[in-house]
Amino acid sequence: MLSTMRRWRDWLPGLQRRLALPQTSLQLCLLGMLGGLIAALLIIIFRLAIVAFQQLFLTKSDDFSSADPEIVWLLPLGGALLIGLLALVTGYRHYRMGIPFVIHRIKTRYGIMPFRNTMNQFFGGIIALVSGFSVGREGPSVHLGAYGASSVGRYLQLPYNSVRILAGCGIAAGISASFNTPLAAVIFVMEVVLREYRIHVFIPIMLASVVGALATQLVFGHDRELASLNIVAISIWHFPYLIVCGIVFGAVAFLFNQNLMRLIRLVKNWPLMVRLALAGIVTAAVGYLIPHAMGAETGAIFNAVNHPTDVQLLLVIFVGKLVLTIFALGLGVPGGVIGPVFGMGIVLGTLLAIVPAIFIGDSSTAGTYAVLGMAGLMAATLHAPLAALLAVIELASNQQIILPAMVVIITAYVTTVQFFNNKSIFMMQLDFMQLPYKLAPADDILQKVGVLALLSKEYVLLHNPQEDAVRQQLAQLQLPVQLLLKRDDGDTPQFVAASYDVSLSLSGDSAIRYQDITGLPHQSTMAEVFALLEDERDGLVYIYQDDPYEPVGIIRWDQVRSLLTKQNNLL
Repeated sequence: MLSTMRRWRDWLPGLQRRLALPQTSLQLCLLGMLGGLIAALLIIIFRLAIVAFQQLFLTKSDDFSSADPEIVWLLPLGGALLIGLLALVTGYRHYRMGIPFVIHRIKTRYGIMPFRNTMNQFFGGIIALVSGFSVGREGPSVHLGAYGASSVGRYLQLPYNSVRILAGCGIAAGISASFNTPLAAVIFVMEVVLREYRIHVFIPIMLASVVGALATQLVFGHDRELASLNIVAISIWHFPYLIVCGIVFGAVAFLFNQNLMRLIRLVKNWPLMVRLALAGIVTAAVGYLIPHAMGAETGAIFNAVNHPTDVQLLLVIFVGKLVLTIFALGLGVPGGVIGPVFGMGIVLGTLLAIVPAIFIGDSSTAGTYAVLGMAGLMAATLHAPLAALLAVIELASNQQIILPAMVVIITAYVTTVQFFNNKSIFMMQLDFMQLPYKLAPADDILQKVGVLALLSKEYVLLHNPQEDAVRQQLAQLQLPVQLLLKRDDGDTPQFVAASYDVSLSLSGDSAIRYQDITGLPHQSTMAEVFALLEDERDGLVYIYQDDPYEPVGIIRWDQVRSLLTKQNNLL
């Protein structure tokens, strides 16, 4: 046992230094897979809990039309009460949840998620989905995935740049485990969450997504949610009409985003319990009349398959789901937006398929248009066109959908951006919350390099020296070796850098300059060094590992400057 612990202590520092560099490594790939597995297990438990509770009163999972009417209206009211009680226990904050909050933490906290938020997402998400609220399971899944995978990095005390990558691995595994779409999950992370494409990030995230999909398939099988839709090839004469459909999806995305944000702004100062109570009442009332509109997306798929020509029913479901989703998410019910968007897109696409059905005399293309509706609405609402394309390819398991999907996605995205000036719903929520999600070019580069990658041992440390000793040591030093002084005069030791000051020597004063220096933990990145030295653009910081008063190395300003100069001449 002792020998094992000793080998572990000897091996870990090397791993930490290796992962401080922004490069592909076998170690990071293996850790990404481990993080993906942990994330997948959390999502599997999450999904199994939802299925287990729904089986108590539903004959088909997520199909609330199969429940007794007396139960349907009680579920949202009881769910709102339980979510409110959970909020009191966990210190719930209305908007600090879901994918927008994860994007914020990825950019500003290296993907490290607060524990209480995670617990709220786990239990609150289960309650919301069991109660029939029109929210998606991917919101809690992304949060849980980021927490589970980043916990690996925190446990090993890895550099924060690699913890951020592990958080991305967990998010990919979480989405993959939610929808069984490993490739779309990878692209979603790169396109929406991380907002960058780099090989050393892409590889471990892809591996984590594979692990998430495999774990899900072992538990839930290989079936995809869209497997019941009959997807057929459509002839080229459909394409002009597909452009019209894309315009409709872009307009609906704008309508959805704007009204959701309008409600969020309206109720921002309302007490939490009042918001949740209103969400429960609206869902109970609409759900009692239109139970088909409750839940995430599965119910919408079921009705699109079984009633492809029932215009009245489909229209009622679409309007009902639009209203329920806006009120649930706008009033603070924990859950995601992607699932309901899938549901609304499928129903709307099925509705639009009625026009070509009139000309060809049958509804054989309804399944195809349903899938296209899902892709178009996702692309326009989330501003994730590539993720939408890959999601529809994977979920449909039919390559014949690629060309029409590209037409619809492009048209929907251009329409919502060009003509409606619509932003991503995630970015709109982040702007409202005033949570930063953009990095300055310098910070974006420096966050990718851990301090251990550039750690310098070129220094001499003196404890409580006299000035004569300082002068003597300075006379012996040769640059770039630095002189550090540790002074124990107060309650806590103070560190000072000593160097010659030519300007002072010319005035006849002491030629020694003393600069207070700050310590940073070994997990820090060069971005934290830059933040401390940016104003003076000079000096250094010391790095510590276990004891904050025992330096293990230093980082100088010239190292920061050199790194930025190599990358696009940012200085």
